[in-house]
Amino acid sequence: MADIVNNPKARRDFHILETFEAGIVLRGTEVKSLRAGKGHIAEAFARVENDEVWLHNAHIEEYSHGNLLNHRPKAPRKLLLHKGEIRKLFDLASVKGNALFPLSLYWKNGRVKVLLGVGKGKAQHDKREDLRRREADLEVKRATQHRLKRD
Repeated sequence: MADIVNNPKARRDFHILETFEAGIVLRGTEVKSLRAGKGHIAEAFARVENDEVWLHNAHIEEYSHGNLLNHRPKAPRKLLLHKGEIRKLFDLASVKGNALFPLSLYWKNGRVKVLLGVGKGKAQHDKREDLRRREADLEVKRATQHRLKRD
């Protein structure tokens, strides 16, 4: 499972309640562009519309060797999920304060998959607490590595 694109804003700004793996409908030029690493999902979000899940605002740059049939970079893209998963996503996303967003795009068996997350937005103090915890963990790690090098 090789990551193509990650969404670091999602993990920083949301408490992730649940994740789903979804397929994505792409055109050939979109796949080629993703193979070249030309995608961004930091501003992307997903929405359930008419019993289908759509990924909006995901930016996949136009393929450099494409022709007139090249794709639109920010076109909405259909996500492939089972009906039960779509119903569950709809129920989770319809709760006030919950959001549906992509965490990453990755390769699985030669196909592009999307890891969707359902989450609640973090308050500013939660973000600060995460930052303090991360810095404390780094200090502990540095101290133990320094001690191991001395011995």
